[in-house]
Amino acid sequence: MPDRMSDPAGPIGGITTEPLWVRRVLIGVAVAFLAFFLLLPLAAVFTEALRGGWAAYRDAFEDPDARAAIALTLTVASIAVPLNLVFGLAAAWAIAKFEFRGKSLLITLIDLPFSVSPVVAGLVFVLLFGAQGVLGPTLRSHGIQIIFALPGIVLATVFVTFPFIARELIPLMQDQGRSDEEAATTLGASGWRTFWSVTLPNVKWALLYGVLLCNARAMGEFGAVAVVSGHIRGQTNTMPLHVEILYNEYNLVAAFAMASLLAGLALVTLAIKSFLEWRFSGSIASASGH
Repeated sequence: MPDRMSDPAGPIGGITTEPLWVRRVLIGVAVAFLAFFLLLPLAAVFTEALRGGWAAYRDAFEDPDARAAIALTLTVASIAVPLNLVFGLAAAWAIAKFEFRGKSLLITLIDLPFSVSPVVAGLVFVLLFGAQGVLGPTLRSHGIQIIFALPGIVLATVFVTFPFIARELIPLMQDQGRSDEEAATTLGASGWRTFWSVTLPNVKWALLYGVLLCNARAMGEFGAVAVVSGHIRGQTNTMPLHVEILYNEYNLVAAFAMASLLAGLALVTLAIKSFLEWRFSGSIASASGH
């Protein structure tokens, strides 16, 4: 008779009590799902991108429109991510460390982009800042263009990405409580000194993780940016929009080449994300051990 205490499939020594064949079926289904819906499309992107050879792949990035799309994507991300970094830190600090009226409303508003379609968000910006929008005539009279220009793309990107950093920081800061900050204040530290010396070091890995997710979404956003950009080649097309244009023109090699660059950035993001998850979990374990 097997020893239930030492049996790895038992209720004490193991994670589950299901039979071995059930576990293998579940693992097989999960692996097959990932292979079919993730690995296979990813492999297809790189295969199609290299179908014409390395020369054709390299030539796809020599196109001025392609270079403009890459530059615009990096520019938008370099603006949107720092803005969300400031907002995410401020919102998380306020929600986790203070009690104030409207706190639940603020949390709800932070989650709003998760429940609103990016296309709808883009349409809202058009209604506000477009030529026939609420503020459009006033902006035009002052020579300011938001829609079909860089500011509109940045606004749309900030809107769809601002929950990522705040949502990574809020649970951690709430779990850490206020004891460290209160101790620093008791010892005479100012608010800024407390933030830089106590709060920020305690959340640095979660902050980097949130920045990583925010940057990945900023570079890959399509729906909201498609509405406010105007699809002007060489001017307002980001990388995802440029892929769509090339694909619609049946320039498949160039389209998949640009898509492979986005996929490569996603893989790099995934690798860094895995490292940060490991480092972040290690930091939590060390903190709990002390």
